Amino acid sequence: MAMAARQSHNFWTEAKCAKAFWGQHELPIYRRLLSDTLDLAAPGPGERWLDLGCGGGALTKGLWEKSSGRIDSVVGVDCAETNQRKYRRLQLDLTPNNLERIKFIRHDFSSDGLGLFEQKSFDHAVSGLSISYAEFFDEQSRAWTQTAYDRLLAEVFRVLRPGGRFVFSVNVPEPSWFKVGLGSWTGIFASRKPLHYLKKSARMLRYGAWLKREARRGRFHYLPRETVADKLAHAGFTNVDHLLSYAGQAFIFRAVRPW
Repeated sequence: MAMAARQSHNFWTEAKCAKAFWGQHELPIYRRLLSDTLDLAAPGPGERWLDLGCGGGALTKGLWEKSSGRIDSVVGVDCAETNQRKYRRLQLDLTPNNLERIKFIRHDFSSDGLGLFEQKSFDHAVSGLSISYAEFFDEQSRAWTQTAYDRLLAEVFRVLRPGGRFVFSVNVPEPSWFKVGLGSWTGIFASRKPLHYLKKSARMLRYGAWLKREARRGRFHYLPRETVADKLAHAGFTNVDHLLSYAGQAFIFRAVRPW
């Protein structure tokens, strides 16, 4: 059983999986989730942001556009190397005269949290449906635990300056991918390539089934709202707020590192 757990496949690092989620910005309910997240993030001039589990950079682009390009910089971190391609395009489109203002770093935050960054490196941080996948298999108990999840929250706290906000979304317990699909149905009519849209949506639903199955094993973490709030408080965050989005299938939290 332990051997099976250790050898559980991780699709997140694969290009095929990463590319499947590039198209989620076309889904109407994801656009609402993105808009809600950016409203809570409220990026301002001169700020340095961390985009954790950045994927293809939808939040990074959103931060840039919502601030009218006045933020200082965004660093996107993700375990899938292929996302570098999307960030290269963002650099060329948004910051052609200073490519360092938008940067991608390939890093698996399950391995050592955010050890590649110094303390108080960022003003604020965002994350979109990503931190739930911080995984840790405990050899002694021979079980998946929430160790990496808890460590990641502590690491985000460490790399934020005092007063920094952490705004992130996580799926609710036992998310209904049927509701996600139903909420995305109207996107077919707005898409320029409806068949391609359906194909990408079906692929995301297949990966969603894998994620839900692994969450039931304890590998991934779709936690109750109260549990997430308690973990944020334990990590040191204060002023914890939340709202429900993504057709009722995701919480968005905003928490602050106190002064």
